[in-house]
Amino acid sequence: MRFRLGLITGFAAGYYLGAKAGRDRYRQLKGWIDEVRGNEVVETAAEKARAVVDLGVERAKDLVESKTGDDAAEPPFPPAAPADVPVVEVNATGGTG
Repeated sequence: MRFRLGLITGFAAGYYLGAKAGRDRYRQLKGWIDEVRGNEVVETAAEKARAVVDLGVERAKDLVESKTGDDAAEPPFPPAAPADVPVVEVNATGGTG
């Protein structure tokens, strides 16, 4: 509940301050953001970050494939209970059957 209250308070304060700053301040901030996005250094850093993320995704896929490939001989579920252990079935209403 505290998180939700803080989130709502943060949105309200941001809305209020944004509305108070007005359209001119919005245009100024948007201009700065566009300058940064157009900067060659930022574009290069973004491309490198994308490459690192893509490499991490590929490595994770390879790791999952190697793990699932090695474990393919094992059954996906635990073995059945031994014959001397009583099995209790439960129906949808929670009663025993």
